Amino acid sequence: MSHEEQPRRAEDHKEEAIKYGDVFNVQGELASKPVAPMDAVMMQKAETAMLGHTQKGGAAAAMQSAAAKNERGGVVGHGDMSKAAGEGGVSITEIDVEGKRVISESIGGQVVEQFSERAPLSTITPPSLVQDMSSGRGGGITIGEALEATALSAGKKPVEWSDAAAIQAAEVRATGRTNIVPGGIAAAAQSAATLNARTVRDEEKTTLGDILVDAASKLPSDRAATRRDAEGVTAAEMRNDSSLTTHPTGVAASVTAAARLNQSNN
Repeated sequence: MSHEEQPRRAEDHKEEAIKYGDVFNVQGELASKPVAPMDAVMMQKAETAMLGHTQKGGAAAAMQSAAAKNERGGVVGHGDMSKAAGEGGVSITEIDVEGKRVISESIGGQVVEQFSERAPLSTITPPSLVQDMSSGRGGGITIGEALEATALSAGKKPVEWSDAAAIQAAEVRATGRTNIVPGGIAAAAQSAATLNARTVRDEEKTTLGDILVDAASKLPSDRAATRRDAEGVTAAEMRNDSSLTTHPTGVAASVTAAARLNQSNN
């Protein structure tokens, strides 16, 4: 074999790579990038966190298949991750439309898969909310209790602007006030987001758990979460996220789960 043939074969391997544009309807730089193994792992974890399982025929399954072929062909390494996934993130969001969950799966801010399903409540509801509902208390799960559930489900997540916006929307809806409560949880979340943006090390950042522990007792007034509350909190979180998505187990997810349980109980 000549020396000239070796680089040509390596180039052939690259041409055989399965790219994101081959698998999903995406554009820009993402479309030209090979599907990487760690991208698939991240999507699988996101699906499991949101749905309780890996979706059959979903984005994770498609990415796993493509990444495995790319790895066998020597195009990517076992621990490789694309720039889009590493910097832009992998996320799953849900909204309620006519009684169905519309699930959107995104990579680097671009939606790669979208589907709807009627899932059991237990697969999407934080355990603390299930316990609150089964305790038999009247009035349903409050917005404050949903925020407390977030401290359990996503307590280690550093507070970002999207979290602060969602917390503010939740506080305003819980209290009925047009402005945030001085010294309240929304004000604390805004301060935390500001400080976190200037802090380099994650371990030094203020987390959702720090802000939302005992959230219900910190609200001057509280009430049961409704579907409209969930929609408002979700919109606030999405508008202030760079990828226009919500965290799978964050503030919007907890308020949405509480509203769904309250509606089901009624």
